Amino acid sequence: MISKGIFFILIATFAFAIMNATAKELSNFHPMQVVFFRAIGTFIFIFPTMLIRKIPIIGNNPKLLFLRGLVGVVSLSTFFMALQKIPLGSAISIRYLGPIFGVVMAAYFLKEKVKGIQWLSLIIAFSGVIVLKGFDPRIDSASLGLLLISALFVGMVFVMIRYLTDKEHYLTIINYFMVVTIIVSLFFVNLWRIPIKNEWYSVVGIGILGLIGQVFMTRAFQTEDTSVLAPFKYMELVWALILGYFLFDETYSWAPFFGISLIIIGMLLNVYSKNKTYKE
Repeated sequence: MISKGIFFILIATFAFAIMNATAKELSNFHPMQVVFFRAIGTFIFIFPTMLIRKIPIIGNNPKLLFLRGLVGVVSLSTFFMALQKIPLGSAISIRYLGPIFGVVMAAYFLKEKVKGIQWLSLIIAFSGVIVLKGFDPRIDSASLGLLLISALFVGMVFVMIRYLTDKEHYLTIINYFMVVTIIVSLFFVNLWRIPIKNEWYSVVGIGILGLIGQVFMTRAFQTEDTSVLAPFKYMELVWALILGYFLFDETYSWAPFFGISLIIIGMLLNVYSKNKTYKE
């Protein structure tokens, strides 16, 4: 029988995968409008919760929290821009470079030591991206560039959250992200349109799914060791490949699939290295 933590993280990754599939389903909307849908749905639930539980809204490090929110906006918006043009599984695979970028940045900013095996994981993962781009004509250079930017900023987010974790409540960090996202997305309101008919299901769903993913991800890490849960985070890619096949008729020949496999191997190698360090 699986533990509560693993059960929670499987729900979280499934929710995030459906959320991303929903974002792709909304490809006929401007990307920043989709970003707004994603943020407002979570904000509506989180902000009242913070007021009821008297969780600090401003926080102790408002400038850094605002910067974390801004970095998150760049990562999310560039990801959604690329997601509208290329296969779901490919987009999520390339964005998974984020944790490895985070390792490199943590070494520079937080003075954390980077092991040789972590550099190897970076090389393997990047090799996977090269193979994926080289053998999958559906991935254009502009989308690849957007995804690499998204992954780089994901790495920044990891470093900033790591620094803020013992200084701020996790809901304060999330709320800043949602508020900054909403504010930035409103600058593009002249490019938006009103959803019609069944589109409202996706509009409402993307925010709710993002909230479910965040809640269950948080509960997972509250009930289980990070070293146990880390590999299961990559189930999101498995869900994405399945959803991409059934919802968007996305299939892969052996070469692009091999590229995705290299990215996964690189990520798992990085997780293994972290777990080994944790045990030591």
